[in-house]
Amino acid sequence: MKTTKIVCLTLIGVSLSLPLSAQNGQMSDNIRRSLFSDQRAFSVGDAVNILIVEETTADAQAGTSNSRETSLGGSLGLNTGSATNMDVGVGTSNDFSGSGSTSRQMVFRARFSATIVGQDSLGNFIVEGTRTTKINGEEQKITLRGTIRMSDISKDNTVYSYNISNLVLVYEGDGTVTEAQEPGLITKFLRMLF
Repeated sequence: MKTTKIVCLTLIGVSLSLPLSAQNGQMSDNIRRSLFSDQRAFSVGDAVNILIVEETTADAQAGTSNSRETSLGGSLGLNTGSATNMDVGVGTSNDFSGSGSTSRQMVFRARFSATIVGQDSLGNFIVEGTRTTKINGEEQKITLRGTIRMSDISKDNTVYSYNISNLVLVYEGDGTVTEAQEPGLITKFLRMLF
């Protein structure tokens, strides 16, 4: 009877250890997590999904008006038997009017992953991420860096870009489409001169 119990306990121990060792290699990235924790990033090295939702609108108008007028007059009369009158007048006028306006609108939406690369003294996470895509010779690169609070990370491990403080967001393009939008060499040279 004792031998049967020992064999049964040994088989149960072996059967429990096999799935754990199999899972250990597949889930090494979640080794610090509890079975009941969510998928939110919580330490250096974890990935977090960034939802870039940036919309900026700026309008500015300016107007200037200036007017100046000066007049100078004089009169001279001589009476020596014959009537002689002399009038002198000088007048100047200066008018200036100027106006200007500018308008700019930007909408930028994207989704990609960034990595927690550090933590500041207050416990906020410093994140960095780069995404590069190349399609038909046109390369587009998004680079992001900023600081996020743990409370801003949602349950599905996403953070909106407007919740990232000290956000540095760079969107660059290089390829045939970008080259077609750039001015030519002569235009660039004339811009340097004037």
